[in-house]
Amino acid sequence: MMAKGGNSLQAVLNRAKADGDAAPAPALAVEPVDVTRKAPPSGRQGTKLIGGHFPPEVSTQLRIIAAEEGTTVQSLLGEALDDLFVKKGRGRIAG
Repeated sequence: MMAKGGNSLQAVLNRAKADGDAAPAPALAVEPVDVTRKAPPSGRQGTKLIGGHFPPEVSTQLRIIAAEEGTTVQSLLGEALDDLFVKKGRGRIAG
């Protein structure tokens, strides 16, 4: 037995079972999906994400240094990349 206001699909399946028929395939409602991308936050426009996988201790150390120096992990990573670029003869560009 179905409760009042029950599922209409279940009602169709129950009726088909009682009649001994195979249940008809329910019509699927297809709604369009908005696939447009949201604009990145204004501070990220014109930038690219650079990432890597490191041991958890690396993340912990970065967060500790950032907290001690009153800066952000992103700023520390920019500083480290600038140091790498200088070391490799590329100049400072990470900003």
